[in-house]
Amino acid sequence: MKNAVKAALTISLALGAAHAQAPDPAHVSLVAGYKAAFTCSAHFNAGRPVELIAGDELNRIYSDYREAMAELPEAVIDEDAKTVSVRYDGGARIAAWRPYLGCAQLPTMTGEGAAGTLPYVKSFWDRAAPAPLTERLSNDPALLDIVDAAFDRATYGEGTETTAVLVIKDGAVVAEKYREGFDATTPQRTWSVAKSIAATVIGAAVHDGLIGVDEPAGLKAWSSPGDPRGKITLENLLHMSSGLTSPTAGNRTDDVYFGGGRIVDHAITNRLVAKPGTRWRYANNDTMSAMRALRERMKNDQQYIEYPFWRVLLPLGMEHTFLETDWNGDFVMSSQVWTTARDLARIGLLYLSDGVWEGERILPKGWANYVAAPAPSQPPLTRANGAQMPGYGAQFWLFGERHGLPEGTYAAQGNRGQYLVIIPSRNTLIVRRGFDDGGGFDIAKFSADAVAALGE
Repeated sequence: MKNAVKAALTISLALGAAHAQAPDPAHVSLVAGYKAAFTCSAHFNAGRPVELIAGDELNRIYSDYREAMAELPEAVIDEDAKTVSVRYDGGARIAAWRPYLGCAQLPTMTGEGAAGTLPYVKSFWDRAAPAPLTERLSNDPALLDIVDAAFDRATYGEGTETTAVLVIKDGAVVAEKYREGFDATTPQRTWSVAKSIAATVIGAAVHDGLIGVDEPAGLKAWSSPGDPRGKITLENLLHMSSGLTSPTAGNRTDDVYFGGGRIVDHAITNRLVAKPGTRWRYANNDTMSAMRALRERMKNDQQYIEYPFWRVLLPLGMEHTFLETDWNGDFVMSSQVWTTARDLARIGLLYLSDGVWEGERILPKGWANYVAAPAPSQPPLTRANGAQMPGYGAQFWLFGERHGLPEGTYAAQGNRGQYLVIIPSRNTLIVRRGFDDGGGFDIAKFSADAVAALGE
């Protein structure tokens, strides 16, 4: 009897162990989507070959994705159809590329033929080339040494991987450097720097009278009688204080980012758990909801998909920027923008000039002050390790003297070390791009060192 029980227990434990080790098909599908999406964007947006993509875009990824990523086959790139597919046990994940809009993931369980249903934009860059950025490159060894140190993988963070640094002072590029394999025309994914670009597009829409920050967002999904989400304003969304629930801070919105899911199915469906405006919680969904609110307000999908190009990218000359969408035509502008250091600098220059570019007002007067003003509800002042947290404005992070930087400094920040730092009091911009392992580059220290080297 004891032997029978022991045998049964052994079999049960063995089956349990096998079951525990079996890959979750839903998880593998997400990881395959990650590989398809990043391979597609890096190859067709940035012109990068597969072997370099493997070492950068597909390296140092989410720790819980790494094991499954290592087991996946190579991505298959169709140069003619502009698609990338990654097979896994149970199906394939496909991403398809379009000019200006970059790559969108097709729904799961569909074939490449579905790429023909994706939204598109017509050619925008058929006019004269945009005016180049002014250059007055510095020979100051102190500044050049600081820029060089950003690439040494140690001075500003162990194991960091810098790909680009750009410093602008008084409207001119004074320092610029790229890692091998990158140059001024090579776009990278912005990750959450895209949120600040979204705030710029929304600012243009506010200036054009299409939407107001103090108005309810007005999403159809929140408009049923008695739905408390109807009280969420656009400003609440910009401040990351919608009051909506989210599974984790930042959301890890994998179903949209890597799963081929639609924003309308995953980003705007959460329930309200706090009064709007009273709780700060960093959430990709808030940014995606804000952009969805603009789409619904415009009531013309083609005008919406072209609007950011006509009103922001084209006037600023951001010709190496791709604004990616889900397959339903909603901008995933909480993360999925691909752009260059120089194009990001153009956004920064727009803010330093209070929203005016070459004599044309793009943003409302005072919009720069608006995004850089502290939101009513703020993140914690310090991290668990005692590090000083930046504050939060409207889709921008806020820095100051407690970070070693001039008061009034604000920044766009993104995963893996993407930064655009705007220092109005010094008329200075700092752009840093990278492939860090979950962040880790000390942008405050680097920016402070650069400001000190630049002097007054």
